Amino acid sequence: MDFLRYSRQMLIEGWGEEGQRKLKNSTIFIAGAGGLGSPVSIYLAVAGVGKIIICDFDSVEITNLNRQILHSHTRIGINKALSAKITLTAINPEVEVIPISEKITETNALELIEDSQIILDCMDNLETRYILNEVAIKKGIPLVFGAIYGIQGMLSFIHSPETPCLKCLFPEAPPKETFPVVGATPGVIGALQALETLKYLVGIGKLLKNKLLVWDGMSADFKTFKAQKDPSCPICGRK
Repeated sequence: MDFLRYSRQMLIEGWGEEGQRKLKNSTIFIAGAGGLGSPVSIYLAVAGVGKIIICDFDSVEITNLNRQILHSHTRIGINKALSAKITLTAINPEVEVIPISEKITETNALELIEDSQIILDCMDNLETRYILNEVAIKKGIPLVFGAIYGIQGMLSFIHSPETPCLKCLFPEAPPKETFPVVGATPGVIGALQALETLKYLVGIGKLLKNKLLVWDGMSADFKTFKAQKDPSCPICGRK
C-alpha cells in the first residue's frame, strides 16, 4: 500500500498506519451511483477503502449531470455503476471497484451486499431504502442514511438494535416525484455520509447514532434531532 498517498489523513489522531490498513481491508456497499453516490464513492475511494461495491441499474442521462459528478456527457447512455468504476479507478487504481448493474430487490439484496461491512444508502426512494434497512438488520451492519431535496438534506448513522431503524424514522414512503436539486446539496450530504463511514471503519470519533442531522442550505443551518425507536416498528420493534 502506498502510504504516501494517504499521509495527510494518517496524521489525524487515532488514524495512523493501523487505521489506514483497516480501510484497505474494508468492503463497503454503495446503493446508488447518482447525486449522493457520487461524492460518497469518490471520497471513500480517495481515502483508500479497499473494496467498493457500487450498485445502480440506471443509465446516465443529461439531466443527471448537474449533480452526479461520477459521470460526464461522454457517458450518456452508459450504466451508472460501470461509469462509476471508470471514474473511481482513474482516481485511485489501488481501490477494487465492483460495479453491479442490477436493481436492488427483496430477493437479491442479501446476495448483492455480500460481505460488506457497511451499507451506504444513496437512493432516492424509500421503498429501496427499506430493503437496505432490513438487510442491514439481518447482517448486523450499519446503514448510513442520506437524503436530499432542493437545498436541504438529512443524515443518520443507523445500526439496529443500538439505534432506531430507518422504518422507525420514516414509517411511510412519500409519493414519488421529480424533486428539485442543485449539485452542491448531495455534495454536502454525501461528504458527511463518507465521513461517518470513514470514522466507523477506522474506529475514531463519535458517530451520528440515535440522531438525525438536518441541514438547510438556504439558511446555512445544521440542526440535530434525537432519533427515537418506535416500539411498535414492524421491522425492529421486536429487537
